[in-house]
Amino acid sequence: MAANEEEVFPVGDGMCHEGGVAPVKARTIHELHSLQKKKKSAPTTPTSASAGPFLPTISEDELHWLQLQSISTSLASLTRELGPKLVKGDPARKVESAAPQQQYHQYMSPTAIPTDTSLKLTHVLHNLSPAELYEQAIKYEKGSFVTSSGALATLSGAKTGRSPKDKRVVNDEATTQELWWGKGSPNIEMDEHTFTLNRERAVDYLNFLDKVFVNDQFLNWDPEHRIKVRIISARAYHSLFMHNMCIRPIPEELANFGEPDFTIYNAGQFPCNRYTHYMTSSTSIDLNLARREMVILGTQYAGEMKKGLFGVMHYLMPKKGILSLHSGCNMGKDGDVALFFGLSGTGKTTLSTDQNRYLIGDDEHCWSDNGISNIEGGCYAKCIDLAKEKEPDIWNAIKFGTVLENVVFDEHTREVDFSDRSVTENTRAAYPIEYIPNAKIPCVATHPKNIILLACDAFGVLPPVSKLNLAQTMYHFISGYTALVAGTEDGIKEPQATFSACFGAAFIMLHPTRYAALLAEKMSKHGATGWLVNTGWSGGGYGVGSRIKLNYTRKIIDAIHSGSLLNAEYKRTEVFGLEIPTQVDGVPSEILDPINTWEDKEAYKQTLLKLAGLFKNNFEVFADYKIGEDGSLTEQILAAGPTF
Repeated sequence: MAANEEEVFPVGDGMCHEGGVAPVKARTIHELHSLQKKKKSAPTTPTSASAGPFLPTISEDELHWLQLQSISTSLASLTRELGPKLVKGDPARKVESAAPQQQYHQYMSPTAIPTDTSLKLTHVLHNLSPAELYEQAIKYEKGSFVTSSGALATLSGAKTGRSPKDKRVVNDEATTQELWWGKGSPNIEMDEHTFTLNRERAVDYLNFLDKVFVNDQFLNWDPEHRIKVRIISARAYHSLFMHNMCIRPIPEELANFGEPDFTIYNAGQFPCNRYTHYMTSSTSIDLNLARREMVILGTQYAGEMKKGLFGVMHYLMPKKGILSLHSGCNMGKDGDVALFFGLSGTGKTTLSTDQNRYLIGDDEHCWSDNGISNIEGGCYAKCIDLAKEKEPDIWNAIKFGTVLENVVFDEHTREVDFSDRSVTENTRAAYPIEYIPNAKIPCVATHPKNIILLACDAFGVLPPVSKLNLAQTMYHFISGYTALVAGTEDGIKEPQATFSACFGAAFIMLHPTRYAALLAEKMSKHGATGWLVNTGWSGGGYGVGSRIKLNYTRKIIDAIHSGSLLNAEYKRTEVFGLEIPTQVDGVPSEILDPINTWEDKEAYKQTLLKLAGLFKNNFEVFADYKIGEDGSLTEQILAAGPTF
């Protein structure tokens, strides 16, 4: 027999098969495909978290029935006791072959008066994996592609950012007293009736679809204070985005999930009715804290879900004495924890992402009696002008499972051009936090030692670093200052001061002073120190001076982490009354006091007074809010501001 000639052996069926290999155990192509996919094992945990290990377990069918019953209740109209008929699985699977249709378990909910919607089945795609969501997006959602790095590129439609003017909160008996309303507040009111109209519109739209995506997940890595959330959406893009951004349950946790604490109805492909009261456009993002529900109409931008839930945490957590924070957080090898606050352009992401420290989270945290915990299970990073050399961790995180929003890529190679602004400048990547190599899992840490408030002062008059007392920390926390450099489009000739209360005004629900008081209470209890770090200009404002070198700022942050800056010698500045060190290792001493770097001393003084006036004007909206029995805390905060 020739060396390259294959042997032929008889097998048990009397037929000859090449190579002596038995045939596949399938008689049709459909059976062959069914062998390819391994069936998931059913959870074997008790249905109750408190149940003992010797109680009987439930079957997979019973678990599916309970899950569908819960989802049907979520999708029920407020005018009907029962929800829609639901069936688990992809509706497209029934036509993939001529084989008998797969039998799905379904939760049947007959209604008193039949309607077209009540007669149909809605397929539920529940907690799909990233691979399954890729398939759904590429097959059914135009504009979805796999990029060369393996990430899923998708489009958010006409809206490529949040719509804060279209966000509404139900003003009821409780929220009238609890929430921050009026001048300066991000909370725009709506009534219960209007919320119900929009909820019905969203629910009817979702029930009319052949299929909906349902995510049951968690917020807050601290198990004692975590929140169960359910997201019902119409797009695989939205489901994968929230899969990445929320904390993903293990199978046992999903089996015991039960009813959610909060539900999002994302019907963003369908507009709201502009003739409905309180509506000012075809977009509406509505929050009902009493019902613990959120409705999205008229926008497909996924960030609305992320930040909507952050607003919910800003309401729920302070009720338990827990401070919710718009901040980054990292931890040193010795366990020292630092919080970083800062608006866009201040360097918050760059400075909180440190290869020598563990990342707890990049954006949203809670500070409880247990310490710091990340609210989210992922990161939502800006991608515009992303470069591997500058942000290697983010660059390497853009791989299979990551959602890339509104990016532009080569139609042949699928390589992304992160500098291309054709769709929007607000291009984003959403990925699980474990994609960051030095992320600490679980994302929890001890109480922080340092509270770092970052400002990019384009006026060039704030010191590179200042040590703050408690009252000053509250004042600058409430102010949330940075400055935007001059632009050419609108003809602005000088920097513009920007203030965002608590460094996240768009997301807070209560008055900023209440968050500041809770911050001071926790700092005092756990011995944390406040710092104001200027990453902006020195030697003059934008156009005259130069930006403080990143290397100097890193040296300052290192000195804060090590504790050496606590032992430095300090002197007090005029107007703002800030304590500035006379020396920091690795940083030229002359730049630590900004007046030393200005050639025109008189111009420095005038610019300093100008910025102080902007701080004063901004703080007027907060001055009348009294906290405590005698309002003394408010007076302490006001006294910590600039003096003329």
